[in-house]
Amino acid sequence: MSNEKPVSAPAGESYDTDVIIVGAGPVGLFAVFELGLLDLKSHVVDVLDRPGGQCAELYPEKPIYDIPGLPIVTGQGLTDALMQQIAPFKPTFHLQQMAEALERLPDGKFKLRTELGTTITAPVLVVAAGGGSFVPRKPKIEGIEAFEGASVHYAVRQKERFRDRDIVIAGGGDSALDWTLYLQPIAKSTTLIHRRDDFRAAPHSVAQMRQLVAEGKVRLEIADLKGVTGENGQISAINCHTKEKGAYDIACTDLLAFYGLTMKLGPIANFGLNLNENLIPVDTEKFQTSEPGIFAIGDINSYPGKLKLILSGFHEGALMAQAAFKIARPGERLVFLYTTSSTDLQKKLGVS
Repeated sequence: MSNEKPVSAPAGESYDTDVIIVGAGPVGLFAVFELGLLDLKSHVVDVLDRPGGQCAELYPEKPIYDIPGLPIVTGQGLTDALMQQIAPFKPTFHLQQMAEALERLPDGKFKLRTELGTTITAPVLVVAAGGGSFVPRKPKIEGIEAFEGASVHYAVRQKERFRDRDIVIAGGGDSALDWTLYLQPIAKSTTLIHRRDDFRAAPHSVAQMRQLVAEGKVRLEIADLKGVTGENGQISAINCHTKEKGAYDIACTDLLAFYGLTMKLGPIANFGLNLNENLIPVDTEKFQTSEPGIFAIGDINSYPGKLKLILSGFHEGALMAQAAFKIARPGERLVFLYTTSSTDLQKKLGVS
């Protein structure tokens, strides 16, 4: 797994390009590739500190099984492969910056401004922001911020971090159950805590968890998580409560809280687009929004029959690129070529 971050362009400066892509998840990255085949240069803006979006942020080591041609790939593995694929087109990244404001200039181009004062001008804007900006739902525990990133975690970026540790996993959904199963073999001890003995995860995951509990390999606590004890960023125990037992502690070195995500569309909601339940309606010919020149691909868009799958976003990116070319290069003829047979495309990719 690669943790190498691409170089982010200096913030606070002005840039001019062919296409601005808001969102560096898998769909945004593949859009760079499709646009690059047409000689369109992309600048990519993302609020995270590295490409990959939710794949790399939330489940970098969790396997994905429905990417065509890849029977199994992790979120980080998919991100690494996409970064390798788009490398010949040298996209410019603007990381750890939120797209804050958008205006259409007199010449028809768009000017995007980020919260750090960076401005990017282009004739085409592509919104590939997934569900928008996302933040984890945190336990309602006073002072928990002092332990975040050190011994309280809302995502697993490297599972080896938890080898031989006494971990507590809080939550009752797929993420909590999945990481209970994945981390139990390497952790010193594994405790799963949930407020009720009813889980929202896949039935086979729940069955596997209960088998591990029966074998004494996982401790299951049906209780309320009330607090944490520790100092200098390191927790030593979680504080629990039930009607039967009252208050009690469970010793641990790490708390992994998986209570889901809060999705926020953020400043994109102020881009002047028609919205439907925080999604952006698009056509299915080119995935253009209500605003000519602005496209939306991936989970952020909405249309009849929409499936929220990465492979659907890849398809949308391919059709979007064809339409974007006609806007960015109005005087040029678009010739559709195949990478398998076009020597021109193969030269661009560095494989000829």
